[in-house]
Amino acid sequence: MANKYALLVGCNYPNTKNELQGCINDVTRMRRTLLRRFGFAERNISLMIDTDSAYTQPTGDNIRRALIAMVDKAKPGDVLLLHYSGHGTFIPAKKPHRRPGHTHDECIVPCDFNLLTDEDFRGIVNKVPKGATFTMLCDSCNSGGLIDKEKEQIGPHAPPAAAITRKRRRSERAGKSKFIPVESFVEILKEKTGNSQLEVGDIRSALFYLFGGDASSNVKRHVKYMLDHKKNGESGAYNQLLMSKAKKDGGWLMQALVSEEEESVDGDMGILLSGCQSDETSADANPRGKARGAYGAFSNGVERVLATHRKAISNKELVLRTRKLLEEAAYTQHPCLYCSDVNAEVAFLCQV
Repeated sequence: MANKYALLVGCNYPNTKNELQGCINDVTRMRRTLLRRFGFAERNISLMIDTDSAYTQPTGDNIRRALIAMVDKAKPGDVLLLHYSGHGTFIPAKKPHRRPGHTHDECIVPCDFNLLTDEDFRGIVNKVPKGATFTMLCDSCNSGGLIDKEKEQIGPHAPPAAAITRKRRRSERAGKSKFIPVESFVEILKEKTGNSQLEVGDIRSALFYLFGGDASSNVKRHVKYMLDHKKNGESGAYNQLLMSKAKKDGGWLMQALVSEEEESVDGDMGILLSGCQSDETSADANPRGKARGAYGAFSNGVERVLATHRKAISNKELVLRTRKLLEEAAYTQHPCLYCSDVNAEVAFLCQV
């Protein structure tokens, strides 16, 4: 009998400049839906939230380890889900790994700001056993394309100008964007590292300095390339951070650069339902002005569609109906779907 596993991650970033209100509500609501509608066993649902220390905290390393553990125990036919609600951002893509036309890497922002990138999720999906499915429901900004190289089924299109109405402006005032601009992220890293000279080009180096072997594989590949080619980075901040730390502990640098090779499998079981396109923001809405009533517009839209369609609904139909619902509610974001042709028509979470 197939098993169903879920990792639900909500980041509200309490008591910070980046605080959101609806992300914990999103994942706790999803938990109820998984139990009541989709037949998930309570023991197979892991919840990470940053507003209660009794729960495992949604740090970058904790999220990655939980995903790898979930994939490692999966068997053909199993159903895996990651629901993330929190901030998103992007960082400029770097040579030599940058592909033609790929100018930036989409990221989610865990509570400790140890970014996980589209390449990290690609590596995780590559390890999903053939016959299992890995669904990623991502309610964050710039979430389109968060599984690197995944085929676009429903993607970017420009909303009609007539849709920009007074109702839309009210909707946007009722919430907050789930986006941390790259310049703001640099300011966060300056504070965390104590180095006021950091620039956008130093983001990966600063993340490696802070998190070492727990940093994104994207980050580690970049630093290793720079070391192998004896490059000093885009600014002097690279030397100030990494080289000073390496001198204190000569083995730290090389040990932290050790990473697993990505494995590929025949057939792609990855399914990404994104809250918006890669160049858009997702809303953290609070129409009633109370934290307990706040929600991510995309997560709420998915829940509303599921509530009105009790029978199985395909991944494609779920995204199309959610996109239509958000347009009617005057949101500017456009949910997208990335997966194989076959998985576009598969029922969401393989509901029968």
